[in-house]
Amino acid sequence: MKYLVTGATGHLGSAVAKELGKLASASDIRLGVHTPSKAKALAAAGYGIVPIDFKDEASLARAFSGVDILIYIASKSHDSFSRVTELENVITAAESAQVGHVIAMGFMADQVNNPFDLSAFYGYLPRRLASIELRYTILRNALYADPLIPYLPELVERGNVIYPVENQALSFVSLIDSAKAFAKVAVTPELREDGRIYTLTQNRSYTMPQLAAVLSEVSGHKIGYAPVFSDEFGRLYNEGGEGHMLASMYAGGALGLLDEVSGDYESIMGRPATDLTDFLRARLAVGKGSRA
Repeated sequence: MKYLVTGATGHLGSAVAKELGKLASASDIRLGVHTPSKAKALAAAGYGIVPIDFKDEASLARAFSGVDILIYIASKSHDSFSRVTELENVITAAESAQVGHVIAMGFMADQVNNPFDLSAFYGYLPRRLASIELRYTILRNALYADPLIPYLPELVERGNVIYPVENQALSFVSLIDSAKAFAKVAVTPELREDGRIYTLTQNRSYTMPQLAAVLSEVSGHKIGYAPVFSDEFGRLYNEGGEGHMLASMYAGGALGLLDEVSGDYESIMGRPATDLTDFLRARLAVGKGSRA
């Protein structure tokens, strides 16, 4: 079985590649990257590295040639139009290369009434895949828990969580748990049901006071909840031009559209996803150890 992972130098893509390498031979895994020089460590580990350009169907078709399982992780573009265009190129190339099965990354902010900037793409993804002949499976991620780690010192300093989601809850999954699920589905035929959509979450969601209590517990500092307005949140976190996108995501959260909890992770892996408190404690312990 031959595998290809796109976005393999990104956070999720590189983690999927490493987890897939534990379940399949690295020689059977091809990594599609925009900048091959960033994949030197992965190449040294035995993975095949192929350049891809999501805007160039020919480069995609060459990369997908001979691939049985394509794990499609979208680029980090900030608007739905760019991602939909990218998806159309991926589909055309996958059909041309006669890829056996597509495993695609989704996100739970895909509802028709979600104001998130990328909800149009995430809503389009399953509908578009359903309209073609390629076999496919989608894994919808919850919010990543990982950004809470570098964010924690700022929250300690502020003394408050400031996400503008009012009295609604947010659902999380760790990036490594997500990557493990992608890899397991990729290598397990009975999990690769055609048209199946999995949702990857921990076993509960958190209101902001509940999230603040968890962060207080793991940090040893009292953290409360004092939300800012959505526009202010966008201005505060506009690094890389992402402010509006992030604010729009939490606007969806304020509508109760990011609180979904699913048992799909356990059905894939045979165990629940790592609890948020346990995940944060483990990551913080690793960080302390690296500074020792």
